[in-house]
Amino acid sequence: MEPKTSTTQLYCGMDLHSNNVYCAIIDQSGGRRAKKRLPLDIERIINYLEPYRGELKETAVESTYNWYWLVDGLQEAGFHVRLANPAAMSQYSGIKQTDDQSDAFWIAQMLQLGILPEGYIYPKQLRPVRDMLRRRRLVIEQRTQTLLCLQSMIARNTAKKVSVTNLKKWTPKEVKTCFEHPHLKQTASSMRKMISTQDDVIEYLGVQAEGMVKLSQSYRRLLTAPGIGTVLGVTIMLETGPIERFQSAGCYASYCRAVSSSRTSNDKKKGGNNKKNGNKYLAWAFVEAANHAQQHYPQIRHWFDKKKSATNRIVAVKSLACKLSKAVYYILRDDTEFNMNKMFG
Repeated sequence: MEPKTSTTQLYCGMDLHSNNVYCAIIDQSGGRRAKKRLPLDIERIINYLEPYRGELKETAVESTYNWYWLVDGLQEAGFHVRLANPAAMSQYSGIKQTDDQSDAFWIAQMLQLGILPEGYIYPKQLRPVRDMLRRRRLVIEQRTQTLLCLQSMIARNTAKKVSVTNLKKWTPKEVKTCFEHPHLKQTASSMRKMISTQDDVIEYLGVQAEGMVKLSQSYRRLLTAPGIGTVLGVTIMLETGPIERFQSAGCYASYCRAVSSSRTSNDKKKGGNNKKNGNKYLAWAFVEAANHAQQHYPQIRHWFDKKKSATNRIVAVKSLACKLSKAVYYILRDDTEFNMNKMFG
């Protein structure tokens, strides 16, 4: 006589924080089976789940800034893990009080009901390169901020207007001769050194990322799209992942934050939806591509100027970024090269 196998299925939700994780386990009918707050120790967490392994169907981890180690550790231990997208999760609005326990059980309940909003678990071996490019973008933003601070300092003390483009070319001697007060000279010289260091870091990280990642054939076709160079191509490749994740060009453009997040009722605007839902790095990449494309392609420039005259520059850039993101979707899905006529007629 064969032993009876358990038909119970359990689901675990994990509410992850900076110094602990709250684990909640429910069964297939929604009944609460276990709950516990645990330290950020993968061995302790696996030991806690071990008695439920035979019945535990799935585990969902909240996608916070520090989820890598937990998801990787659970997967390596043989657990089926899914990544919960907190930006798309919302509990019943009638609840008066929520805490870590209710959040963890809600994640488990959505998992059990099959309505969990999921994030993509990017392959472990490629994450370091993707994060390198993300840090490179951060340094670019810091360099821009430093340049603007120096530009403002010059205007405030000398009434001179110096463009950021020209400021990038200034030598240490030009920076010093711009000011009379020694403290201003020292401050400006230090800021110029900082800009030079940031330039070196940006170039170094870009070269390293390009060297570590070889574009696949389909992603090489990305380079045929206007405004997309090697670094932006690698960024788009790493941030997009499998293009099959997206059902349509519109879904991909939405993930790239290239579409508006308005809410309307009876043809009246009723506010906006979640603008942060999507990938901010892809949003940045396509805005960069749009700015480059409108500068170097006459046909795109004509369309861009027409759109800008009807709206404004910001809307025109976002609209062009949206068109480019949809074009990239078809390039990746159909493994084809960019076609200017299909995009602009």
